[in-house]
Amino acid sequence: MPYTEDPSSAPSVPDEGARRPLAYREEAFLQSPESRPLRILSEYLWPLAHFQDQKIQDTIVFFGSARIQENGPLGRYYTEARELARMVTEWGASLTNSNGCSEPRHRFVVCSGGGPGIMEAANRGAADAGGKNIGLNIGLPFEQRPNAFITPELSFEFHYFFMRKFWFAYLAKALVVFPGGFGTLDELTEILTLAQTQKLESKILIVLYGSDYWKEIINFDALVKHDVISASDLDLFRFADTTESAMNILKEGLTHYYLEPESTLAHPVEEAPEIARSRTS
Repeated sequence: MPYTEDPSSAPSVPDEGARRPLAYREEAFLQSPESRPLRILSEYLWPLAHFQDQKIQDTIVFFGSARIQENGPLGRYYTEARELARMVTEWGASLTNSNGCSEPRHRFVVCSGGGPGIMEAANRGAADAGGKNIGLNIGLPFEQRPNAFITPELSFEFHYFFMRKFWFAYLAKALVVFPGGFGTLDELTEILTLAQTQKLESKILIVLYGSDYWKEIINFDALVKHDVISASDLDLFRFADTTESAMNILKEGLTHYYLEPESTLAHPVEEAPEIARSRTS
């Protein structure tokens, strides 16, 4: 429905000196279909401004089910996601404090979808380590409410799934995927597709946590067998079954690709955040 002004808001008697409200203060206009591009742009600029203010350079994204409870049947994954997020945050803090910059940027900051379950575990683990962490929440009628462990200045609410996914992908240097359902599968396969098609110049490490779960849920070998993916596509990710093995994969890969001076992907620190460039840009 096109935007129309509320007749009751118009003055009954013309006033030559009266000013009309500024367009960006007209709530009805901002919520209208015509303003959809402005709302989409806001979901890019609002997080960007906060990432710059909080000096966030890049992230490690944790995906996983909102339904996994700490004391539930898959509770070990909650506990291990929390522990791994703590380990990542402590390692990232050591890099931030040793980079010699007058205004150090925060490296490899834990980022989640901001809700309960594995997302809560990730934010909680980062908070355990006293570090900044990010929650990219999405407005849904059930399940999805921001958890209490997100750094307040880095807690965001999205309306558009694709803008939320943008921020998942374009700051991430690594992705750790715990057991999950439709949402987790959607996020995982989208990142895998970006990596497979080389749409991003940045290397994204992908760790599938819980090999028994993932090999039951997705028959990767069958995808190769039926020639719908290449055998080399299986090198886009690695499996981990302990926090120690996952942390070793992350440290080894991130050091090689982003911390060693001779790395072709490592480059001087720029103004945060370090948004990955598309090969088509």
